Amino acid sequence: MQLEALLKALADPTRLRIMRLLAHMELAVGELAQVLEQSQPRVSRHVRILCAAGLAERRKEGSWVFLRAAISETSALPLAIATARLLAVSESDDGAFAAQCREDRQHLAAIRAARQASAEAYFARHAGEWDTLRSLHSPDEAVEEALKAMLDGQSLGALLDVGTGTGRMAELFAPHAAQVTALDKSPEMLRVARSRLDKLPSGAVNLVQGDFTALPFSAGIFDTVLFHQVLHYAQNPTVVLAEAARATRPGGHIAIVDFAAHDREELRERHAHARLGFTDEQMMGFLADAGFASKDVRAVAGQPLTVKIWTARKDGKQEATAQTPRQREENEWQA
Repeated sequence: MQLEALLKALADPTRLRIMRLLAHMELAVGELAQVLEQSQPRVSRHVRILCAAGLAERRKEGSWVFLRAAISETSALPLAIATARLLAVSESDDGAFAAQCREDRQHLAAIRAARQASAEAYFARHAGEWDTLRSLHSPDEAVEEALKAMLDGQSLGALLDVGTGTGRMAELFAPHAAQVTALDKSPEMLRVARSRLDKLPSGAVNLVQGDFTALPFSAGIFDTVLFHQVLHYAQNPTVVLAEAARATRPGGHIAIVDFAAHDREELRERHAHARLGFTDEQMMGFLADAGFASKDVRAVAGQPLTVKIWTARKDGKQEATAQTPRQREENEWQA
């Protein structure tokens, strides 16, 4: 990182706005163009300058390019730390700049809300045929057998099935868990899941409507958290996994089933995928940032897509006896 190149890169209002947005989250270049109300080629030119100065990093995913900050107050390089602090202080001290940054973040939130509404409409349209849709691009039986093998031998305890969809994972693992909480944002999906799960013993599965970016649960009440073909819908996987970590007790486990990185752009265009799969490096980075220590990775080859299963354990003290979320909250209240 060279000081002269860094200062030249920051000597532009648009690039300053980009860096403040990136201080909060990874963004697609197209999202930046919408927020800044500039053409994508013009924003791409700003991005090249920021990357050349070592202030940002690019990552290509299909036809989209994502950008993230390469500096922070926890960086290894003193100059990177000083630059991140300078930008933060500049926003807090410069009233006009602070107002522009707030407006940019509000604009971004509106853009993402519109995309989320579109995704929810998609889920509502296809709720009844969800298992059929999944079978078009995922070898379900082989994936389920691999997932069961990876979780075999560990107590599932209180299991949270995030994005339960039709309830297939809740149905599969209910006999092996103390209790299953099946969460989905879509009421239509929950109705489908309820129909599927009504044959299970009363109390085995608790269906909850909620958002995976803000889980409606107390901290540390689940022993196992499962994401089955869900994380690719996350605009910001870091936020989603941080929420999962918050809801997982120390020593608890997480399992993520999703696609390996691919370039099938139609899944984004037709099926509301926000991410075209994940590399092992990406996923392990997300997990580590959330406080999980990676345990195992397996691949289930398919045509045309490969499915990956990542498992990890939340850092913490010795594991406690498995309890249901209700029991754990009752114990906390009594204490």
